[in-house]
Amino acid sequence: METAMPPAHLLVVDDDARLRNLLQRFLSEQGFRVSAAADATAARQALASMSFDLLVLDVMMPGESGLDLTESLRRDGHEVPILMLTAAGAPDDRIAGFERGADDYLAKPFDPRELALRIRTILKRAAPAAPSGLPMAPVQLGPHWFDPERGELRGQDGTQRLTGGEAALLSALARRAGDVLTREEIAAALGTPEAGERAIDVQVTRLRRKIEPDPREPRFLQTIRHRGYVLRPGA
Repeated sequence: METAMPPAHLLVVDDDARLRNLLQRFLSEQGFRVSAAADATAARQALASMSFDLLVLDVMMPGESGLDLTESLRRDGHEVPILMLTAAGAPDDRIAGFERGADDYLAKPFDPRELALRIRTILKRAAPAAPSGLPMAPVQLGPHWFDPERGELRGQDGTQRLTGGEAALLSALARRAGDVLTREEIAAALGTPEAGERAIDVQVTRLRRKIEPDPREPRFLQTIRHRGYVLRPGA
């Protein structure tokens, strides 16, 4: 008899009490376990006492912003996926969110059903891959080895953290190593088909910092002008 998987535990962080309560109620109805926090301080307290599968984090909050909290959590080694909520007219916030370690973003106002869909997409790509009939061998990138089946990047110092978006990007490129992927194909692999070119470029830049000896002169993740990106594995 199979044991049912426990529901994913989400932390919704937003200083707007009305929106926070609405999201907590809606996401609970969608089958998630949901906790809530009104600001970064309360979020830190929750993270210190409980384990979460994903954070829904507002960018604009009094005191420590969502961007600053994301950067701080990543610096401290927190691997929990983060979906950021941004103002509709603030594309720079979305780019900054990716730069600081967010996995996805959603602009306000939004349909709660889309939020639930985004959450499920992030959780799916963050989960360990199920065994397949054709497992793919790890890919060497200089001193690093990337395992597409697990979404793990290993090096001499052990496993290096990848966000869900970075792992999805590197997996997509590794599975088609040597082939050029357009930005549209990359956006689809990230589960964000509406992502603009700049957002994709930011994800690529972040990934290069983790796999390239010199990110300014990439050896492995190369830009093909007017076409897209290609991964060229090697020692």
